[in-house]
Amino acid sequence: MIEKLTGIADCDIHPAVRSMADLEPWLSTRWIEHFKTYGALRNTHYVTGAPYHKSQPNASRRDAYPPEGGPQGSSLEFMRTQHLDGNGIGFGVLNPLVASQGVRNLEHSAALCRAINHWQAEMWVAKEPRLKASIVVPYEDPEASAEEISHWAGNRAFVQVLLLSRTSFPPGNKRYWPIYGAAAEAGLPVGIHAFGNSGWPATSSGWPSFYMEEMVGHAQTSQSGLVSLVVEGVFERWPSLKVVLVESGFTWAPSLMWRLDRNWKILRSEVPQLTLSPSEYIRRNVWWTSQPLDEPENKRLLADIFAWLGWDRIMFSSDYPHWDFDDPTRVIAFPASDEDRRKFFIGNAHGVYGV
Repeated sequence: MIEKLTGIADCDIHPAVRSMADLEPWLSTRWIEHFKTYGALRNTHYVTGAPYHKSQPNASRRDAYPPEGGPQGSSLEFMRTQHLDGNGIGFGVLNPLVASQGVRNLEHSAALCRAINHWQAEMWVAKEPRLKASIVVPYEDPEASAEEISHWAGNRAFVQVLLLSRTSFPPGNKRYWPIYGAAAEAGLPVGIHAFGNSGWPATSSGWPSFYMEEMVGHAQTSQSGLVSLVVEGVFERWPSLKVVLVESGFTWAPSLMWRLDRNWKILRSEVPQLTLSPSEYIRRNVWWTSQPLDEPENKRLLADIFAWLGWDRIMFSSDYPHWDFDDPTRVIAFPASDEDRRKFFIGNAHGVYGV
């Protein structure tokens, strides 16, 4: 347990629409009718629904249903009472997982992303000064994504660009470079959140049998994505670019960095574009959010991971209102200095997001 802090920065809050009709004020008649007739077909191996049934409806806490009705995360007033006020949140980053990214019809995807960004800015951030939004982009159309970033650049409602970890190609691939270039030009971090609709399974050998396997697989897809970003030279090309890995853990990072450095020393002639070791790029350009926190029985071992990665690289996230929500009073269950705790809960996020 820790004493309750106030002004905590929460780097992963999930707002939800009551229904897709909430987005209609910012959609043309064409796309309203398109959605009603055809839906938003995502690039998954099922026509509708998620690849796996979640352990709770919409993967959410049972106590997070708003009293006025609607899905968890759809009521600003209830979120304000239950989470922002209840947990002492002074700054929160919205990461909408509304069906828009990974939609097969790329024009439809772009229209939905634009509508979601208006919805965040006008229905959430404008009404609650503690919240800031992420620019949701149709990442499988990098040019449209760059246009979306440019459209909102300079708007103080937005503090990052949001991608998902399961892209159709590894995220360092050149096809996605317009996104990183636009984000770097706008001075915005790129948040890469677990999940996504790539059409590919989470493993390299097919679809897992269980939801539990997919939950563990979030870390695996983020690891492969991070390797791609480093080796393809994204951080070499945009040295000021900040990448935040969201909801995929971080305890795997030290061993991945060791392995990358070892192989780079042997195979560096293959990647002459890299002027730094892989671990140097990661330490310079990458941050992690805390949830899910992979806790060993001996909590002090987790303190070693924090120390090795650096207390300045990890930021608190709750994943509210999802079922595996992290209570900020129970996250740091091992000895830590007041200075380190303040970096983790407040200072790091303020630095990364420029608030």
